[in-house]
Amino acid sequence: MPINISAGGGGDNVSRSEYKDKDKPTQIRYSNITAAKAVADAIRTALGPRGMDKMIQAENGDVTITNDGATILKQMQVLHPAAKMLVELSKAQDIEAGDGTTSVVVLAGSLLDASANLLAKGIHPTAISEAFQRAAQKSTEILESLVTPLDLADRESLLKSASTSLNSKVVSQYSSILSPIAVDAVMKVIDPATATNVDLKDIKIVKKLGGTVEDTELIDGLVFTSKTSGAGGPNKVEKAKVGLIQFCISPPKTDMDNQVIVSDYTQMDRVLREERAYILDIVKKIKKSGCNVLLIQKSILRDAVSDLALHFLAKMKILVVKEVEREDIEFVCKTLGCKPIASVDHFLPENLGSAELVEEVQTGSSKIVKVTGIACPGQTVTVLIRGSNKLVIEEADRSLHDALCVIRCLVKKRALIAGGGAPEIELSQRLAEFANTLTGMEQYCFRSFAEALEVIPFTLAENAGLNPISTVTELRARHAQGEKNAGINVRKGAITNILEESVVQPILVSLSAITLASETVRSILKIDDIVNCVR
Repeated sequence: MPINISAGGGGDNVSRSEYKDKDKPTQIRYSNITAAKAVADAIRTALGPRGMDKMIQAENGDVTITNDGATILKQMQVLHPAAKMLVELSKAQDIEAGDGTTSVVVLAGSLLDASANLLAKGIHPTAISEAFQRAAQKSTEILESLVTPLDLADRESLLKSASTSLNSKVVSQYSSILSPIAVDAVMKVIDPATATNVDLKDIKIVKKLGGTVEDTELIDGLVFTSKTSGAGGPNKVEKAKVGLIQFCISPPKTDMDNQVIVSDYTQMDRVLREERAYILDIVKKIKKSGCNVLLIQKSILRDAVSDLALHFLAKMKILVVKEVEREDIEFVCKTLGCKPIASVDHFLPENLGSAELVEEVQTGSSKIVKVTGIACPGQTVTVLIRGSNKLVIEEADRSLHDALCVIRCLVKKRALIAGGGAPEIELSQRLAEFANTLTGMEQYCFRSFAEALEVIPFTLAENAGLNPISTVTELRARHAQGEKNAGINVRKGAITNILEESVVQPILVSLSAITLASETVRSILKIDDIVNCVR
């Protein structure tokens, strides 16, 4: 019987100290690592303020221009199951922190690279995985020691954080306009003294084509993108009583498979008279309750409001906004303090909301309806984003969402750290020092983890057109001399104290990036086979 000689040379003289994996798991592991690294490399160039943008073309021909990691990965067609884990990773970071979606994937790619080198040296995947977990915990402790505490009343620091987030976006030239909007929007919907989280559903972002991003405004109230309906009706109502209806003001229809046959013109007249009387009755009930602004929910089955109804409502001096989307109903009710009314019998004064002013405003080539002066403000706000084309508006929307998430992170955990690669280098050095106190395999893995963290400043320098090796080496030297906040200043192309340049980020972004990236890398390392399902 032939003796099976292992890959490491002659049968028995393989050194027992080294962990030699079986052939198949090794290939699967390397295949997973390579696929995931390919995804990380694809969006690595989009990191930082000088990062490049990606143009994404959908199957239907829609084009998106963005450098937001989560958006790029969400729309990228990824087939390999391990690469899909990185897409999920950036989604998780987007939900948890809202910003840092590119950094987290780049970091995971770098950690995978480090683990591939460790595997090649013959260290067991479980040993690497456990060491990485401990290294991530240690990193969290070190990061906590680098923070600057923040008071939510300190508007200046909040603005700096929002600007830092916006500076790496396509719309970075408008960061001076968008960051105050993001800060004010969040501060209006929370009570800074007691809040521990922000519900971003209370901040509605309305996009309207026309104008430029500079025309973007924050509105204490509501905006409807459709114009008022009904010719001859009022375009402006002061001291408005607003009713939100979910029923239709139009003649009832028969069921799908029924039909009414009219054989005589007198019957025809009677049908029309009945219709008229039916609609007039509804409109009179609406007027009787004191309502002078009517919002009508979109209807699928039949016209939400007929021309005749609009005519009557205009005569009664009631301003009508139709086609209110179903998903906006909750927001409208919360803002105005009204209740949705499902039948005309419930149209009572106590179900109405109130506002100081409802008016139709001309914006560019179209009109919008603004509702301002709400009785109990402070629950919701609306941001009206303007832009010269669809791509700019979409990107401004994504960038503003990231800025809002940054402020939300600061409300959750009120602490700031420097940006510009400073915390990563500091972490790397502290972890390397700590690694010297450990023994065995763990020391090796800790050191690799520490080196992997340097990918963030390395990529920042590379994208800014600096020499990455000399920049990172100088950065290391500065940190070794005790300059904790030395970071890469992309604008000057040099290394300066980043806090003086007001490049700051919430600690939550870095914390969740390191935790989530190391978790993903650990789960990829532990996979040793991919099994296809039967169906």
